[in-house]
Amino acid sequence: MPFGYDTTLRTRVFSIQFSSHPFPCCDLRVERLSLLPAMELRHLRYFVAVAEELNFTRAAGKLRLAQPSLTRQIHNLEAELGVRLLDRGRNQVSLTEEGKSFLVDARRLVALSLESVKAVQRFSRGEAAQLNVGYLFKFNFDLLPATLATFYQTRPEIAVNLFDMSPAEQLRALEARKIDLGFVGLRPPATLKNTAALAWECVARHNVVAVLPARHPLAKKTKIRLPDLKSLFFVAMSEQTHPGSRDWLTGLCQQAGFTPRILQDVELESGLMTFVAEGLGVTLAREQIKNIPHRGVVFRPLAIAAKAEYWIAWHCENRSRALSQYIEVLKKEASLKR
Repeated sequence: MPFGYDTTLRTRVFSIQFSSHPFPCCDLRVERLSLLPAMELRHLRYFVAVAEELNFTRAAGKLRLAQPSLTRQIHNLEAELGVRLLDRGRNQVSLTEEGKSFLVDARRLVALSLESVKAVQRFSRGEAAQLNVGYLFKFNFDLLPATLATFYQTRPEIAVNLFDMSPAEQLRALEARKIDLGFVGLRPPATLKNTAALAWECVARHNVVAVLPARHPLAKKTKIRLPDLKSLFFVAMSEQTHPGSRDWLTGLCQQAGFTPRILQDVELESGLMTFVAEGLGVTLAREQIKNIPHRGVVFRPLAIAAKAEYWIAWHCENRSRALSQYIEVLKKEASLKR
């Protein structure tokens, strides 16, 4: 099929973005080629082979083509262009100045066509050229950077895009297929609207700590018994941004024999720290909350250890091979840390 003559096809090919092999397009040159309806992509391939070998016999062998046929094709190409691309001596072939200039474009177009074929084949196999991952900035743990490093070693051609999103935003983005995978954290109730089409995997279990005002009497203790918090007000993450967090907090306290009195819900983790620092309440959280600046706040382990499960999620209908490979990397890394 002629290359470069269908404007729609040419535009589509040049709009493809390659993360590891960007091929800059030159519109003026492509437009010039589009005026030559008899030239085909194979002519460019043949010319590049001859130009690289500077020998028709070796080029024909490389192309698995009869030498007379190759010679004829190059003559046809020169006739279409109206210029001589090669100087043919008795024992030597060399590029003319026009040939050297044309070789730059020919190589680019041949390489671009091969990348386009590979891209559509990857798409057909369900292999995305990129992987979009949602996570919570400053609140994630070492599993994320460790797995990204391992994944890059095995799939360097995949562009990984990270998006700082609350768990609720991740759930909506997963449902809408705007991200491939979310480091959601707590698993929300199955009745929540955005979870019906999602698959889940628990990748870690983190220690739970008590978060206390630095000036509170309990801050002097090295470990906290949950019943000691019974008379205090609690600050909790909002269900609007962290679905499932209130159920988790309530369930943990009920195991210790009381229901927490939640004075305030907050949208952001930084707000949680502010309310605790001001003495408006206490809370329970994964120990990774220490990564957030916390002036006026102390963290104490629980006398009876408790764990918070950490879940990842993805859309059940997402057939991306890059996604499935990254999930396998996550599972393997998670098993090593347990």
